[in-house]
Amino acid sequence: MLIRIASALMVAGLLAAAPAAHAQTKKTTKKTVTKKAPVKTTTKTTTKVVVPPPAPVAPLTEAEANSGLKDALTKGVTKAVQYASEPDGFNLNDDIRIPFPEDAIMMKTVLSKLPGSRTLIETFETQLNRAAEAAAPQAKDIFVNALANISFTDALSLVTNSSPDAATQFLKKQTYAQLASAFHPSIEAAIDQVGAGKAYAQMTSQYNRIPLMTPVQTNLADYTTNKTVDGIFFLLAKEEGKIRKNPAARTTDLMKRVFGMAK
Repeated sequence: MLIRIASALMVAGLLAAAPAAHAQTKKTTKKTVTKKAPVKTTTKTTTKVVVPPPAPVAPLTEAEANSGLKDALTKGVTKAVQYASEPDGFNLNDDIRIPFPEDAIMMKTVLSKLPGSRTLIETFETQLNRAAEAAAPQAKDIFVNALANISFTDALSLVTNSSPDAATQFLKKQTYAQLASAFHPSIEAAIDQVGAGKAYAQMTSQYNRIPLMTPVQTNLADYTTNKTVDGIFFLLAKEEGKIRKNPAARTTDLMKRVFGMAK
């Protein structure tokens, strides 16, 4: 009897222990889940820069155009005359060098074949250019005074003209005869001073004695005056072109405004 009771108690104990063991096994096989950290999203904030519109620029007036153009031409004339007055300013500049008179080319050709005449011809040509260089300083005041002929209306038209030498060509057309007439005495004196007049007289004397040759009657002062004025206008045109194209060449505030607006 006692044996039966003990067996029953043993069975009951085993049955009670079974669910607990099963629960422990289940617990150890439970899957572990790792949570991922949330991804932070960064929002970029862009600050928009608002650029204010440029302040309106007052239109160019005729008075400003006139004064600015005269400033530019005065500067151009000053530099042109300075360059032309330098030693060999004419003589070694192929663009403005004064050649043997065109209407006396036959005389040059004939005399160059005579012994010793070639040196005389070369010396004469150099002396012509020396005369231009010597007289050039007198041209500045003559040219500057001629600028007074430019009207306000003409100035505004010239400033806005697309040609790089529009003002120079206008001045040349309007004042050439006046400039040449005023410049003539300086050239005439310079021709005698450098010896060109004496050399020319010697050449014409030789040439005019040759039978069947048409005598040469070139007015040397007129010829040299015109060539000198042409040369200074050429140099002035180059200076005007620099002022129109290169802002650095505009040396006054008025020139900067006038030619800066005239693009």
